[in-house]
Amino acid sequence: MAVHPIDPAHTDAAPDTVVSALRAAGCVFAEDEAELLRSAARTPQELDAMVERRIAGHPLEHVLGWAEFRGVRFAVDEGVFVPRRRTEFLVERAEALAPPGAVVVDLCCGSGALGAALVAALDGAELHAADIDPAAVRCARRNVAAAGGRVYEGDLYAPLPRALRGRIDVLLANVPYVPTEEVAFLPAEARVHEARVALDGGADGLDVLRRVTAEATAWLAPGGCLLFETSERQADTAAGIVAADGLTPQVATCEDRYATVVMGTRA
Repeated sequence: MAVHPIDPAHTDAAPDTVVSALRAAGCVFAEDEAELLRSAARTPQELDAMVERRIAGHPLEHVLGWAEFRGVRFAVDEGVFVPRRRTEFLVERAEALAPPGAVVVDLCCGSGALGAALVAALDGAELHAADIDPAAVRCARRNVAAAGGRVYEGDLYAPLPRALRGRIDVLLANVPYVPTEEVAFLPAEARVHEARVALDGGADGLDVLRRVTAEATAWLAPGGCLLFETSERQADTAAGIVAADGLTPQVATCEDRYATVVMGTRA
């Protein structure tokens, strides 16, 4: 993404005014956000519009058009799930498990940042990604194409090429895991501006996961691994679901990022 820094003296709003407006709107890191917005805006009018959108509650990443994940900027369009920093732990675990020349599939891919970030750290990896949300697919195609991969639109495994069955070494599945009744309590940035399908995991938050694990053994290569993120309180139940579907479960946590990852390995 090309950015064009603006001389603050030539903007309609002085930097301190931008910071003050963001701070008044509840932005904790107002100074940092103001700097990012000024750097991304190409004209004073565009800066004003971006500040207004941020004040109105749009996620910063949607306003900027990108999110930083593992030190790389990935495109994130309006309405698309924003990759969380805590999810970097999921990609780190996947990187540690991936064999040379790994076949990687990113299910529920959203922007495609997870799969693209993973293959960027691997040699000779093959990347495929899929999502049911058309807006996410359009966004992911930009990020995944840059990583040499392909994106498919459809429900979970349904759109994937049949030739991938039994060949997947790393199956990233960033499934929604918020229980339906708890979606209403999410921050407005997520609840209002991200697709519900990327957040709502059903009655106990694990409905989509159950559908993923039910078919995982048919798609994974021998020794291949399914990895997904969940909450700490759901981890034991999720590990049990993984085991019931024939995979060997393991749970890893990162306290610094409040991240919990469950892995299931095909024997």
